[in-house]
Amino acid sequence: MNVSPSFAFKEWALVCEALGSGAQSLLLRKGGIAEGRKGFGFEHREFFLFPTWFHGQLEKMKPMYTPTVIAETPETLTLEYAATVDWSGFVTDREKIGQLESLHVLHDSVIDERFDYNAEKTDRGLYLALVRVYQINPMIQLPMEKRFGGCRSWVQLPEIALGALVPVLSDEEHARRKNFLEKIVTYQ
Repeated sequence: MNVSPSFAFKEWALVCEALGSGAQSLLLRKGGIAEGRKGFGFEHREFFLFPTWFHGQLEKMKPMYTPTVIAETPETLTLEYAATVDWSGFVTDREKIGQLESLHVLHDSVIDERFDYNAEKTDRGLYLALVRVYQINPMIQLPMEKRFGGCRSWVQLPEIALGALVPVLSDEEHARRKNFLEKIVTYQ
């Protein structure tokens, strides 16, 4: 990542932690209430991870994933991670998505719910993105603003001075995960 991104991707705080620890490399999204007329897409190739909170996140994770406790501070936005998209696409084969379970920490019930979400209006499937995640040093803290709220995936941020970015996975491990994903989504 050569420049400071100007957008943040809103994701569950526990998923942000999993991405930042290297336990997850895949984002799985269907889109939501406030995605606009064109719907969801991984339209930004570089972005910050914007942690969001709701009660019950822990129950939506795989049982073997045990996150560390994260303190929620609603008046402050803490950006600990940035990401770049290495691959993205819309996958309509649920079996292929199931074969990618080693790349994420979400419970199967969450994947099923997202896969079938709004199926009467849209195709069944999920937008997937393989991301390379970087820890921001020092982390960035911004005052929480009303404009950051709402049920949308992308938030534009003010200009941010970015410190050092340290990849959470080695080049070799990231390449292995990318090859694994590409074999599944391309060759079956």
